[in-house]
Amino acid sequence: MAGMTCYKPGERSRLIYAVREYRGRKDEPKGFGWKDYRDLVVRAHTQLGGPIVLVWDNLRMHLVAPLREFFEANADWPTVFQLPTYAPDLNPQEGIWSLVKRDIGNLAAADLSQITRAVKRKLKLQYRPEVIDGCLAGTGLALPA
Repeated sequence: MAGMTCYKPGERSRLIYAVREYRGRKDEPKGFGWKDYRDLVVRAHTQLGGPIVLVWDNLRMHLVAPLREFFEANADWPTVFQLPTYAPDLNPQEGIWSLVKRDIGNLAAADLSQITRAVKRKLKLQYRPEVIDGCLAGTGLALPA
């Protein structure tokens, strides 16, 4: 899973995410690569229709050179800020992941696809901007009025 909580004063909060299910196929990536993160940011830019201020955590894949080069080449719409080394308390997306994990933690799944369906079902909280707002409030950060 990869996701972005998106906030803009005067507009409803948004959750934009991607889920990948690894099926063990030849040449299939096991996780998200830098291109997947780039594509998620581009999708957010397209859906939100404007410049983005990206507050990026220190996931190793977020720090790779090709992703930095992408941001430099497109400097007109993304502004990137790096969170301190370990600061999940400042990242509203961590609140989203906590809510997702809470409900699937006791799931006795027969296979990976059942877990994927449960995660996608829980991510329907994207339609509940008050929950997404609560994840920002949980960081102690606020948007300007």
